Amino acid sequence: MIVDCAIYRDGHRTEGPRDFSDALAEARARGDSFLWIGLYEPTQREFDLVTEEFGLHPLAVEDALKAHQRPKLEVYDDSLFVVLKPVTYDPENGIVASGELMLFLGDSFVVTVRHGEGSPLGAVRRELEHRHDTLRHGPTGVLYAIADAVVDHYVEVATELGGDLEALEAEVFSPAGGGSRTASRIYTFKRQVVEFRRATGPLAMPMSRLAGLGPYAGSVPFVRRQARPFFRDVNDHLTRVNESVEGLDRLVSDILSAHLAQMSVRQNDDMRKISAWAAMAAVPTMIAGIYGMNFDHMPELHWLWSYPAVIGVMGALEVVLYRTFKRRGWL
Repeated sequence: MIVDCAIYRDGHRTEGPRDFSDALAEARARGDSFLWIGLYEPTQREFDLVTEEFGLHPLAVEDALKAHQRPKLEVYDDSLFVVLKPVTYDPENGIVASGELMLFLGDSFVVTVRHGEGSPLGAVRRELEHRHDTLRHGPTGVLYAIADAVVDHYVEVATELGGDLEALEAEVFSPAGGGSRTASRIYTFKRQVVEFRRATGPLAMPMSRLAGLGPYAGSVPFVRRQARPFFRDVNDHLTRVNESVEGLDRLVSDILSAHLAQMSVRQNDDMRKISAWAAMAAVPTMIAGIYGMNFDHMPELHWLWSYPAVIGVMGALEVVLYRTFKRRGWL
Protein backbone atom coordinates (compact mmCIF):
# COMPACT_ATOMS: atom_id res chain seq x y z
CA MET A 1 0.00 0.00 0.00
CA ILE A 2 1.01 3.63 -0.45
CA VAL A 3 1.90 4.92 3.01
CA ASP A 4 3.05 8.41 2.02
CA CYS A 5 3.31 10.58 -1.06
CA ALA A 6 4.48 14.17 -1.32
CA ILE A 7 6.15 16.74 -3.55
CA TYR A 8 9.14 18.57 -2.08
CA ARG A 9 9.92 22.02 -3.44
CA ASP A 10 13.13 23.75 -2.45
CA GLY A 11 13.46 21.43 0.55
CA HIS A 12 9.92 21.92 1.82
CA ARG A 13 6.99 19.51 1.71
CA THR A 14 3.92 20.53 -0.23
CA GLU A 15 0.49 19.03 -0.66
CA GLY A 16 0.44 15.43 -1.93
CA PRO A 17 -0.18 15.00 -5.68
CA ARG A 18 -3.54 13.91 -7.00
CA ASP A 19 -2.01 12.43 -10.12
CA PHE A 20 1.49 10.96 -10.29
CA SER A 21 2.01 11.87 -13.91
CA ASP A 22 1.03 15.52 -13.47
CA ALA A 23 3.04 15.82 -10.26
CA LEU A 24 6.15 14.36 -11.89
CA ALA A 25 5.81 16.61 -14.92
CA GLU A 26 5.43 19.64 -12.67
CA ALA A 27 8.47 18.65 -10.56
CA ARG A 28 10.62 18.23 -13.66
CA ALA A 29 9.42 21.49 -15.11
CA ARG A 30 10.28 23.49 -11.97
CA GLY A 31 13.72 21.96 -11.53
CA ASP A 32 13.77 22.47 -7.74
CA SER A 33 11.18 19.80 -6.89
CA PHE A 34 10.91 16.04 -6.67
CA LEU A 35 8.25 13.48 -5.91
CA TRP A 36 8.68 10.93 -3.08
CA ILE A 37 6.35 7.94 -2.90
CA GLY A 38 6.58 5.43 -0.05
CA LEU A 39 5.15 1.91 -0.45
CA TYR A 40 4.85 -0.87 2.14
CA GLU A 41 4.71 -4.45 0.84
CA PRO A 42 2.77 -3.38 -2.29
CA THR A 43 0.63 -5.74 -4.31
CA GLN A 44 1.15 -6.30 -8.01
CA ARG A 45 -1.77 -4.03 -8.88
CA GLU A 46 -0.55 -1.20 -6.64
CA PHE A 47 2.95 -1.37 -8.06
CA ASP A 48 1.79 -1.54 -11.67
CA LEU A 49 0.50 2.02 -11.39
CA VAL A 50 3.85 3.28 -10.11
CA THR A 51 5.76 1.26 -12.70
CA GLU A 52 3.73 2.69 -15.56
CA GLU A 53 4.04 6.29 -14.41
CA PHE A 54 7.78 6.24 -13.69
CA GLY A 55 8.97 3.76 -16.32
CA LEU A 56 10.73 1.45 -13.86
CA HIS A 57 12.70 -1.47 -15.24
CA PRO A 58 10.76 -4.77 -15.04
CA LEU A 59 13.68 -6.67 -13.48
CA ALA A 60 13.96 -4.13 -10.68
CA VAL A 61 10.18 -4.19 -10.23
CA GLU A 62 10.28 -7.97 -9.90
CA ASP A 63 12.97 -7.71 -7.23
CA ALA A 64 11.01 -5.08 -5.35
CA LEU A 65 7.85 -7.18 -5.31
CA LYS A 66 9.39 -10.52 -4.40
CA ALA A 67 11.95 -9.11 -1.95
CA HIS A 68 14.59 -11.50 -0.50
CA GLN A 69 17.38 -9.58 -2.24
CA ARG A 70 20.98 -8.94 -1.24
CA PRO A 71 22.05 -5.32 -0.72
CA LYS A 72 23.03 -4.01 -4.12
CA LEU A 73 23.07 -1.06 -6.53
CA GLU A 74 21.94 -1.44 -10.12
CA VAL A 75 21.82 1.19 -12.86
CA TYR A 76 19.08 1.15 -15.48
CA ASP A 77 18.32 3.55 -18.31
CA ASP A 78 15.75 5.67 -16.49
CA SER A 79 16.39 4.89 -12.83
CA LEU A 80 18.80 3.77 -10.15
CA PHE A 81 17.82 0.76 -8.03
CA VAL A 82 19.27 0.38 -4.52
CA VAL A 83 18.55 -2.42 -2.04
CA LEU A 84 19.27 -2.03 1.69
CA LYS A 85 18.62 -4.47 4.54
CA PRO A 86 17.76 -2.71 7.81
CA VAL A 87 18.13 -4.91 10.89
CA THR A 88 16.58 -5.03 14.34
CA TYR A 89 17.93 -6.82 17.40
CA ASP A 90 15.89 -8.20 20.29
CA PRO A 91 18.39 -8.52 23.15
CA GLU A 92 15.94 -10.39 25.39
CA ASN A 93 15.51 -13.22 22.89
CA GLY A 94 18.87 -12.69 21.16
CA ILE A 95 17.34 -12.53 17.67
CA VAL A 96 18.54 -10.45 14.71
CA ALA A 97 15.76 -9.78 12.21
CA SER A 98 16.25 -8.06 8.87
CA GLY A 99 13.82 -6.26 6.62
CA GLU A 100 14.27 -5.00 3.08
CA LEU A 101 14.26 -1.50 1.70
CA MET A 102 14.32 -0.75 -2.01
CA LEU A 103 14.81 2.68 -3.55
CA PHE A 104 14.16 3.76 -7.11
CA LEU A 105 15.84 7.06 -7.96
CA GLY A 106 15.23 8.87 -11.20
CA ASP A 107 14.78 12.27 -12.71
CA SER A 108 12.94 14.21 -9.99
CA PHE A 109 11.43 11.20 -8.21
CA VAL A 110 12.10 8.70 -5.44
CA VAL A 111 10.08 5.53 -4.90
CA THR A 112 10.77 3.58 -1.71
CA VAL A 113 9.46 0.05 -1.13
CA ARG A 114 9.58 -1.44 2.33
CA HIS A 115 9.30 -5.09 3.39
CA GLY A 116 9.36 -6.15 7.03
CA GLU A 117 9.30 -4.10 10.21
CA GLY A 118 12.93 -3.08 10.46
CA SER A 119 12.89 -0.13 8.05
CA PRO A 120 13.30 3.39 9.47
CA LEU A 121 11.55 5.25 6.66
CA GLY A 122 8.89 6.97 8.73
CA ALA A 123 11.42 8.44 11.15
CA VAL A 124 13.80 9.33 8.32
CA ARG A 125 11.11 11.18 6.39
CA ARG A 126 10.02 13.13 9.47
CA GLU A 127 13.60 14.07 10.28
CA LEU A 128 14.35 15.03 6.68
CA GLU A 129 11.38 17.36 6.58
CA HIS A 130 13.19 19.41 9.23
CA ARG A 131 16.51 19.26 7.34
CA HIS A 132 15.67 21.49 4.40
CA ASP A 133 19.30 21.77 3.24
CA THR A 134 19.45 18.00 2.71
CA LEU A 135 16.08 17.87 0.98
CA ARG A 136 17.22 20.56 -1.44
CA HIS A 137 19.57 17.96 -2.92
CA GLY A 138 16.54 16.02 -4.15
CA PRO A 139 16.62 12.23 -4.53
CA THR A 140 20.33 12.20 -3.67
CA GLY A 141 19.57 13.68 -0.25
CA VAL A 142 16.86 11.08 0.37
CA LEU A 143 19.21 8.22 -0.56
CA TYR A 144 21.94 9.59 1.69
CA ALA A 145 19.60 10.09 4.67
CA ILE A 146 18.14 6.57 4.39
CA ALA A 147 21.53 4.92 3.94
CA ASP A 148 22.95 6.91 6.85
CA ALA A 149 20.05 5.90 9.12
CA VAL A 150 20.35 2.22 8.18
CA VAL A 151 24.13 2.11 8.72
CA ASP A 152 23.94 4.07 11.98
CA HIS A 153 21.50 1.46 13.27
CA TYR A 154 24.00 -1.20 12.21
CA VAL A 155 26.47 0.43 14.60
CA GLU A 156 23.96 0.22 17.46
CA VAL A 157 23.18 -3.44 16.74
CA ALA A 158 26.90 -4.29 16.56
CA THR A 159 27.41 -2.64 19.95
CA GLU A 160 24.53 -4.61 21.48
CA LEU A 161 25.82 -7.86 20.00
CA GLY A 162 29.27 -7.10 21.39
CA GLY A 163 27.82 -6.61 24.88
CA ASP A 164 25.89 -9.89 24.72
CA LEU A 165 29.00 -11.70 23.50
CA GLU A 166 30.98 -10.38 26.47
CA ALA A 167 28.32 -11.78 28.81
CA LEU A 168 28.45 -15.11 26.99
CA GLU A 169 32.24 -15.11 27.18
CA ALA A 170 32.12 -14.45 30.93
CA GLU A 171 29.73 -17.37 31.34
CA VAL A 172 31.96 -19.74 29.39
CA PHE A 173 35.12 -18.80 31.32
CA SER A 174 33.45 -18.70 34.73
CA PRO A 175 34.56 -21.31 37.34
CA ALA A 176 31.46 -23.36 36.54
CA GLY A 177 32.38 -23.17 32.87
CA GLY A 178 28.79 -23.05 31.62
CA GLY A 179 26.42 -25.97 31.31
CA SER A 180 25.53 -28.30 28.52
CA ARG A 181 23.14 -25.68 27.07
CA THR A 182 25.96 -23.15 26.65
CA ALA A 183 27.11 -24.68 23.36
CA SER A 184 23.60 -24.32 21.99
CA ARG A 185 23.49 -20.66 23.06
CA ILE A 186 26.86 -19.98 21.44
CA TYR A 187 25.76 -21.59 18.18
CA THR A 188 22.49 -19.61 18.22
CA PHE A 189 24.44 -16.41 18.77
CA LYS A 190 26.73 -17.28 15.85
CA ARG A 191 23.68 -17.68 13.60
CA GLN A 192 22.54 -14.18 14.58
CA VAL A 193 25.97 -12.80 13.69
CA VAL A 194 25.73 -14.53 10.30
CA GLU A 195 22.27 -12.99 9.74
CA PHE A 196 23.68 -9.57 10.60
CA ARG A 197 26.61 -10.16 8.26
CA ARG A 198 24.26 -10.87 5.36
CA ALA A 199 22.93 -7.33 5.72
CA THR A 200 26.21 -5.47 6.21
CA GLY A 201 28.74 -7.36 4.06
CA PRO A 202 27.20 -7.04 0.56
CA LEU A 203 26.49 -3.35 1.14
CA ALA A 204 30.20 -2.50 1.08
CA MET A 205 30.53 -2.36 -2.71
CA PRO A 206 27.40 -0.20 -3.34
CA MET A 207 28.52 2.27 -0.65
CA SER A 208 32.04 2.40 -2.09
CA ARG A 209 30.57 3.11 -5.50
CA LEU A 210 28.36 5.90 -4.17
CA ALA A 211 31.34 7.30 -2.30
CA GLY A 212 33.48 7.25 -5.46
CA LEU A 213 35.96 4.73 -4.08
CA GLY A 214 37.51 1.54 -5.44
CA PRO A 215 37.42 0.05 -8.94
CA TYR A 216 33.78 1.08 -9.48
CA ALA A 217 34.32 4.72 -8.62
CA GLY A 218 32.73 6.13 -11.74
CA SER A 219 29.85 8.54 -11.50
CA VAL A 220 26.50 7.03 -10.53
CA PRO A 221 23.48 8.29 -12.49
CA PHE A 222 20.87 10.32 -10.61
CA VAL A 223 23.33 10.84 -7.70
CA ARG A 224 25.13 14.17 -7.45
CA ARG A 225 28.90 14.09 -7.34
CA GLN A 226 28.84 16.72 -4.57
CA ALA A 227 27.28 14.07 -2.29
CA ARG A 228 30.34 11.79 -2.42
CA PRO A 229 31.89 13.11 0.84
CA PHE A 230 28.64 12.33 2.65
CA PHE A 231 28.53 8.80 1.25
CA ARG A 232 32.19 8.39 2.21
CA ASP A 233 31.17 9.11 5.80
CA VAL A 234 28.47 6.43 5.57
CA ASN A 235 31.00 4.07 4.01
CA ASP A 236 33.42 4.68 6.89
CA HIS A 237 30.73 3.73 9.39
CA LEU A 238 29.86 0.65 7.36
CA THR A 239 33.52 -0.39 7.23
CA ARG A 240 33.71 -0.11 11.00
CA VAL A 241 30.56 -2.23 11.34
CA ASN A 242 31.92 -4.89 8.98
CA GLU A 243 35.16 -5.02 10.96
CA SER A 244 33.13 -5.41 14.17
CA VAL A 245 31.05 -8.18 12.64
CA GLU A 246 34.20 -9.93 11.44
CA GLY A 247 35.63 -9.69 14.95
CA LEU A 248 32.40 -10.96 16.51
CA ASP A 249 32.34 -13.92 14.15
CA ARG A 250 35.94 -14.88 14.92
CA LEU A 251 35.50 -14.38 18.64
CA VAL A 252 32.32 -16.43 18.90
CA SER A 253 34.04 -19.23 16.99
CA ASP A 254 36.96 -19.07 19.44
CA ILE A 255 34.56 -19.08 22.39
CA LEU A 256 32.77 -22.13 21.00
CA SER A 257 36.11 -23.91 20.54
CA ALA A 258 37.17 -22.97 24.07
CA HIS A 259 33.88 -24.20 25.50
CA LEU A 260 34.17 -27.52 23.68
CA ALA A 261 37.77 -27.84 24.91
CA GLN A 262 36.60 -27.16 28.47
CA MET A 263 33.91 -29.80 28.11
CA SER A 264 36.53 -32.27 26.87
CA VAL A 265 38.86 -31.47 29.78
CA ARG A 266 36.02 -31.89 32.28
CA GLN A 267 35.10 -35.21 30.72
CA ASN A 268 38.74 -36.32 30.98
CA ASP A 269 38.79 -35.27 34.64
CA ASP A 270 35.63 -37.25 35.27
CA MET A 271 37.08 -40.30 33.54
CA ARG A 272 40.25 -40.04 35.65
CA LYS A 273 38.21 -39.87 38.84
CA ILE A 274 36.13 -42.83 37.77
CA SER A 275 39.28 -44.76 36.88
CA ALA A 276 40.88 -43.90 40.23
CA TRP A 277 37.86 -45.07 42.22
CA ALA A 278 37.66 -48.19 40.06
CA ALA A 279 41.34 -48.95 40.79
CA MET A 280 40.76 -48.49 44.51
CA ALA A 281 37.78 -50.84 44.37
CA ALA A 282 39.73 -53.42 42.35
CA VAL A 283 42.39 -54.06 45.03
CA PRO A 284 40.09 -55.35 47.83
CA THR A 285 37.97 -57.12 45.23
CA MET A 286 41.04 -59.01 44.00
CA ILE A 287 42.16 -59.99 47.50
CA ALA A 288 38.66 -61.01 48.51
CA GLY A 289 38.33 -63.00 45.31
CA ILE A 290 41.53 -64.94 45.99
CA TYR A 291 40.55 -65.87 49.55
CA GLY A 292 37.04 -66.64 48.45
CA MET A 293 38.20 -69.62 46.36
CA ASN A 294 37.22 -73.08 47.70
CA PHE A 295 40.65 -74.67 48.12
CA ASP A 296 41.64 -76.73 51.17
CA HIS A 297 45.32 -75.86 51.12
CA MET A 298 45.85 -72.08 51.08
CA PRO A 299 48.48 -70.12 53.02
CA GLU A 300 47.23 -68.58 56.26
CA LEU A 301 43.76 -70.09 55.69
CA HIS A 302 43.56 -71.54 59.18
CA TRP A 303 45.71 -68.92 60.86
CA LEU A 304 44.02 -67.10 63.77
CA TRP A 305 45.00 -63.59 62.55
CA SER A 306 44.26 -64.15 58.85
CA TYR A 307 41.05 -62.08 58.78
CA PRO A 308 42.35 -58.95 60.53
CA ALA A 309 45.60 -59.21 58.56
CA VAL A 310 43.78 -59.27 55.22
CA ILE A 311 41.51 -56.38 56.28
CA GLY A 312 44.56 -54.40 57.38
CA VAL A 313 46.38 -55.00 54.10
CA MET A 314 43.28 -53.92 52.16
CA GLY A 315 43.00 -50.73 54.22
CA ALA A 316 46.69 -49.92 53.86
CA LEU A 317 46.60 -50.40 50.08
CA GLU A 318 43.49 -48.23 49.84
CA VAL A 319 45.21 -45.43 51.79
CA VAL A 320 48.30 -45.64 49.57
CA LEU A 321 46.21 -45.54 46.38
CA TYR A 322 44.06 -42.66 47.63
CA ARG A 323 47.07 -40.53 48.59
CA THR A 324 48.77 -41.31 45.27
CA PHE A 325 45.72 -40.36 43.17
CA LYS A 326 45.07 -37.28 45.31
CA ARG A 327 48.66 -36.07 44.86
CA ARG A 328 48.37 -36.43 41.10
CA GLY A 329 45.06 -34.57 40.97
CA TRP A 330 42.93 -37.51 39.95
CA LEU A 331 40.69 -37.17 43.00
